[in-house]
Amino acid sequence: MNETQSFVEISSQSAAGLAEKYLALWNEPDPDRRRQTIAELWTEDGRHIVQPPQEIRAIAARPGLAMTAILEARGYEEIEARAASAYEHWVGSEGLSFRGRDRAERLGDVVKFHWEAVAKDGEVIAVGLVLLIVAADGRIERDYTFVVA
Repeated sequence: MNETQSFVEISSQSAAGLAEKYLALWNEPDPDRRRQTIAELWTEDGRHIVQPPQEIRAIAARPGLAMTAILEARGYEEIEARAASAYEHWVGSEGLSFRGRDRAERLGDVVKFHWEAVAKDGEVIAVGLVLLIVAADGRIERDYTFVVA
């Protein structure tokens, strides 16, 4: 195995591990474990930025509303509140779970993967794309999440 192949293998493994842990966070029922996972995954001043589906963005852009549909959480406390809210609504109330849709890939300091929200009967309810910008220590500095369907 040459040096390039070795780097690609290590990057793929670290990307897969990061994606797996990231997705597990959104399914985690225990608030203390969510809090711990957030501290392990994100830098202290990390950001989680979500772009909702087009229909939500269209509503926000209507005349008279003057709103942006882009949601941002900064730092552990805000990311924790976002994760708790997402868990309570999508997992707790709606009975969905989040899982990876494809293989996570890493290019430099960027990790990319798709996720899907799945109902108990296996029906895919939503799909998203995540782009993570990681710090030198491997933790997330910025998390760009696009809900695409």
